[in-house]
Parts: sequence; C-alpha cells; structure tokens
Amino acid sequence: MSSPLLLPQVPVGLYPERLWPREGHLDRLASRARAAVLRRWVGRRSRWEALVRAVETHGRSLTVLDDAALRAMGEELGLRLRREGFLPDLVAPIFALIREAASRTLGLRHYDVQLVGGWILLQGQVAEMETGEGKTLTATLAVATAALAGIPVHVITVNDYLAKRDAEWMGPIYRAFGLRVGAIVHGMDPAARRDAYAADVTYCTNKEVVFDYLKDRLTLGRRSGRIQLTLDRLAGEAARASRLLLRGLHFGIVDEADSVLVDEARTPLIISGEAHPSAAAERTVYEAALALSDRLEPDLDYRIEVQERLIRLTEVGRMHLDDLVRDLGEVWSGRVRREELACQALTAKHLYERDRHYLVKDGTVQIIDEYTGRVMPGRSWEHGLHQAIEAKEGCVATEQNTPMARISYQRFFRRYLRLAGMTGTAREVAGELASVYGLAVVRVPTNRPLRRRHLGDRMYAAASEKWEATVSRIVELHREGRPILVGTRSVAASEHLGRLLTDHGLPHTVLNARQDKDEAEVVARAGEPGRITVATNMAGRGTDIRLAPGVSELGGLHVLATERHEAGRIDRQLFGRCGRQGDPGSCEAIVSLEDELILVHGAKPWRRLVDWLVRPGQPVPSWIGAPAIRQAQREAQRSYSRARQELLKMDENLERSLAFSGGGE
Repeated sequence: MSSPLLLPQVPVGLYPERLWPREGHLDRLASRARAAVLRRWVGRRSRWEALVRAVETHGRSLTVLDDAALRAMGEELGLRLRREGFLPDLVAPIFALIREAASRTLGLRHYDVQLVGGWILLQGQVAEMETGEGKTLTATLAVATAALAGIPVHVITVNDYLAKRDAEWMGPIYRAFGLRVGAIVHGMDPAARRDAYAADVTYCTNKEVVFDYLKDRLTLGRRSGRIQLTLDRLAGEAARASRLLLRGLHFGIVDEADSVLVDEARTPLIISGEAHPSAAAERTVYEAALALSDRLEPDLDYRIEVQERLIRLTEVGRMHLDDLVRDLGEVWSGRVRREELACQALTAKHLYERDRHYLVKDGTVQIIDEYTGRVMPGRSWEHGLHQAIEAKEGCVATEQNTPMARISYQRFFRRYLRLAGMTGTAREVAGELASVYGLAVVRVPTNRPLRRRHLGDRMYAAASEKWEATVSRIVELHREGRPILVGTRSVAASEHLGRLLTDHGLPHTVLNARQDKDEAEVVARAGEPGRITVATNMAGRGTDIRLAPGVSELGGLHVLATERHEAGRIDRQLFGRCGRQGDPGSCEAIVSLEDELILVHGAKPWRRLVDWLVRPGQPVPSWIGAPAIRQAQREAQRSYSRARQELLKMDENLERSLAFSGGGE
C-alpha cells in the first residue's frame, strides 16, 4: 500500500489553491520534524536503487517502439496515474518513457542520479543537486509525469532568459507525449499569458507568476467562491472567469528554490495603481525634500541603519525639520507626511546607489534585481522612494502609485496544492524550508566525482589593494591560457574591473544588466581558452559554461569572486560554474575589509586588528580574514531571517484582517 504522500492532489474547482492554516511556533517545529522524517523516507538509498533498476528494466523494451506507440503508452499510463496515484510501479515505466523520449528528441539521456532527483520532485520535496548536475533535464521527469496525470505544472525559474530557454529546450520531450508547453516572459499581453497558462506545462519566473496571480485576485475581488465562479462561466465571455490569467495553483516546481523561497522572500510583491494625477507636482515636492536632506546632519538629525536599509530621524532631527519646512507650503504641514518625505529623500541619497541598486537608462530609473543582476522593467519602489531617486538623478518624473494588492512569496507558494523545488545549495536553509513551506531537503549524489579545487580566500584591508591583486591574478591565469569567470556584485564593480583590465591590455567581456541581451553568446564562449568574462550575479545561477576542446588539459575554468555575498550559498552557486559533471576547475575569492558585506555586518573590530597587525599592501592573514567573513555572513543571515519572519507574520495578520472585513487580497 502506498503512502498518501504519493497520491497526486487532483484539484477541484475553477481556481484551485491550498488554504494554508494559520500556524504557531509549535506548528512550525512540527513541520521541521515532519520534514526530517520525510527526508529520511524519501532519501532511502534502497528505494532509489530499486527505482533506477525498474526504470532500466522498462527502458530496454522501449527502443523497438515507434514514436506513436511511445505516445500511446504515455497516455495509457497517465490514465492509470489519475486513478491509482504516483505509485512506484507506475512512476518507473513513465520515467523510462520520458528518458527514451529525451534520448530521441534531444539526444540526452537522464543519468541515474537525475532519475533520483525526478522522484524527489514528484514527492513534493526539494532535490539538492550539485551545480552542473542537470537540474533542467531532471525536472522533465516530474513535470511530464504530473502533466500526463492531468495536473497542470508551473516550472518556476529566476529570470525570463531561463524560462524561455528551458521551455524551448525541453519542449520536444513534452510534445512527444502530446503535451503543450507555454512560457511566460515580461511584456506579454493578457491573451498570450492566458494561452501560456492554459498549457499542460508552463515555464515562468517567480515574479511574473506572482503578479499574474495578484491580477487574478483583483479580478475575482471578494466573490471568488466556486459557485460564484461557475455562475460567472455561464454568463458568457464577458464574465470575470474568462478574464482570469491562471487556472489556479496546481503543481509548482521551483528552480533555484533557495533563491526564490528564501533569499527573495524578504520583500512582498505589490501591484499598484496610479494615486496622483500630477507627476510634475510630485517632482517638485521630492526635489524640495532632497534639498532639505542636505541641511540635516547625520548622527545628530538622523541615523542610518544600513542592515535594515532604513533611516530614522532623531528627536533633534524632527525639531530641526519642523523649523526648515515652516514656510514651504501646505504639503509640509502634516508632521507624518513631512517626516516620511525627509526619510525617503535621505534613503534615496544614502542607501540606494546608482549602478548597484538601479540603472539610469533612457532617462528613467530601472531597478536592478540584487539576486539575479538583471533589470526589472516596469517595476518601481513604493511610498515615494522611486520618485525621490528620480529627482536625485534628474530623470523623467513618474506618478506615484498606491498599493492595490500584495502578497509575500511565503504566502503565495504555500498556496500551491503541490510544491517542490531543486537547487544546488539548500542545506543551510533546510530548517526554514521545512517550517515555512513544509518542504524536506533531500541530497542527491553527483553523477561523477567532483574535481573542483577550492583555493580559499585572500583578503586585503583596502578595496584598491583588492582590485590590484585581482588584476594580477587574472594576468597570471591568462598567461596559462585558462578561461576565467570573474564574479562581481554590482554593475559599477564589473565596469570598474573592466576599465582596469583595459588599462592592462587584457581582452575581456563584461556581462551585467546593461548587456543582458548578449547573455547567451557571452556564456556560450566563456569556456574558450584565454577568455576573460566579468559578470554580475547574472552568471551565478542557471547558466552552463561548457569547456572548449583543450581547456580541460589546462585545468578547466577558473572562477574568481571579488566579493563575498551575505549567504555562503550564493558564493557556492558562483563557484559551481566550474568543475561541472566531472570537469576540472578551480575557484577562489579576493576580497577586502571595505566590501559591502564586511562594512555593513561588522567590520570595526576586524579593522582595528588589521590596522595594528598588517602592513599596507599585504594580505590579511587567513586567521583574521576567514572568521571576519563567517561572522559577517552569520550576522547578515540572522538579520534577513528575522526580516522574513516579520514579513510572514505581518502578511498573515493582514490576510486575517482582510478576511474578517470581507476585503480582497
């Protein structure tokens, strides 16, 4: 008899989604304990080995079948899945069919460890697979199995490039079984989105699917019950139901699950509408606020809390502000309003940097996604911050928006009837994934032994010394003919290093938010001999750098990080660009005490020690550098974890309040 865990949750209703019960601390502890049990149950090696043997056995008889027979067998097994559930005896022949279809259509054959990863995904858990182990192909096993069982599947990834690429790349596998594949990217009109979501398999990004869901919630309003939607369907094409984009939240498989479900879960997703008729009037107000901010003194009038990215006025600052605005007009008469304007102006001035947090392009401010390194077109900061930054940069003013609907990632992804994920770096956040989403993290072995060499970190006291050492190291590796991928954390840093390399006569390519259209070509050539690629986080996830002939003999790709991230998982993702699938490769980091991580999360004691012990230009000893990085990353993760917990608590309270009042999302 199978466990209920294995049964597919066949949705009912016209907009199916899960209603997650409100949880307390003990509930979350219970979720962690349940995830630990599931991890051991799903991760039993004997179960994996039996599955792999069964797939191999079924696969031997499939080579003689033609494509039509393969498709007919898939349809027959799909019908049995709907009746009997995801039983191992049914999953094994379906996996064998999918493996055979992949071999015929793409020339790719799933490795045994990918079969294991597919099984974990199908059980609604997180498969932790080493970077380079082929998660994109692994996902097709669970996706096609669920789709054949009649369950619509969303494959959720971190950017438009990967969503479009993976839908096109993996599409032939699904079409071999008569399944339809759609892709959602930014800029699509509602009709195209509706059609893509109507497919059996839809590839999309986390932001696009959340915003489309919020649009549906606005369309549904307060009356979203099953009976009401059915009546709307009967009313004809003009009914609300026909304007919905999604078909509900059935089965979501999240690629780079730690990035989407944890790192990006610190801020809510908000849909806004225009709140003010005159952008010009708003511009005048924010220009005045910026001028006022220049007359306020740091530490005396306000304090900068860099970790929380907040600015707070002191009591002295409030009194000073009262004096400064005395003759500025009615808009400054309200105390709450003027203090909010002053804080937004100070925030724009001190906490948001051009070419790190945003680009100025074509006279507009465009937000850079700090996790992917890509521009987020059409997105804006709320509460007037965007307008303050526009005034700071002298850009065209846009109208301030008012929030119409909002939801956190935590609350959204918990609404999928079935949720799974895959990533190369989840073990550090396994507890949070378990307590918040009920997901167990199961480690998958590598297909081949890893040959990646970690060369450690080199730390310098000053950023200028770090950049000098970075260029020297690149020169050394370039002489050996090895390809080099240099990771930076911002557009400004990538372009600064680019200028240094140009000054030294080193040919190179820069990949950042300004050059994102060239990403596929840049990544395709990054494994060529002597190639130097300088990239932001765009090259950290989802990309596969293939080594050109002869590069393995030189030692493979070398990855050099010029800053550490707040989470060591993100560093490992960057290092994972080398040494994939048994290839040789090496990685290291060259950092400084003036990097953002160290400055924001605890540099002072280490700075004093370094000033006392280390001569200028000399590397910081590892017994100082290593604990400085560890302490800063621990502090950053504690801070971010608190922010995520507070956001979830606030979101749950908001949901309960709206439900009580009869309001919408």
